[in-house]
Amino acid sequence: MFLFRLSCPPYGTNAILFACKETLKAAVVDPANGSAPALIKKAEEHGFQIEKILLTHSHWDHIVDLAALKEATKAPVYVHRLDAGNVEHPGSDNVPGLVMVRPTVPDVLLEDGQEITVGHLQIQVIHTPGHARGAVCFYFPHEHVLFSGDTVFRGAIGHLSLATSEPEKMSGSLQRLSQLPPDTRVIPGHGGETTIGRERLGDY
Repeated sequence: MFLFRLSCPPYGTNAILFACKETLKAAVVDPANGSAPALIKKAEEHGFQIEKILLTHSHWDHIVDLAALKEATKAPVYVHRLDAGNVEHPGSDNVPGLVMVRPTVPDVLLEDGQEITVGHLQIQVIHTPGHARGAVCFYFPHEHVLFSGDTVFRGAIGHLSLATSEPEKMSGSLQRLSQLPPDTRVIPGHGGETTIGRERLGDY
């Protein structure tokens, strides 16, 4: 599995390119502000074809370059059904944004437990409401990798006072993630990597 992470302004939001090395099929997670040109260039350098765009949730800082990336790659956009409206109508979630976001029509509405493939890579969708109603994590069971969005960070969890937050549901989401193998590599929506074991999510 190839993995490239790009930290984007103004909040250090992580845009991620990952790929199956055997098939050269690739996907992007959360095309944040200014990320599209760099992600496309990186894919071209390695001969990867970006065939999917996956969103952990629809907060503006995670989708600023979504329209540009979709136009350039023609890749379908995957987002949980509860966050789809804010992708099509940015700002409708009442989360204040600092950058103009162009609307995009989602192509695939995700559900908890859904399975996605990128080349030979198998990905499980885990619905983790708390920070956002339609927040999801993307788990690679064979690689022990989790893209956690804004649900879990290194030493912290997602902010729970936004208009989209459901604080009463966050504990359940964290408990679910705590059941993953302790050595699972966690790549969050902001900041550096951690592991499931290090974060001790079962204590929340």
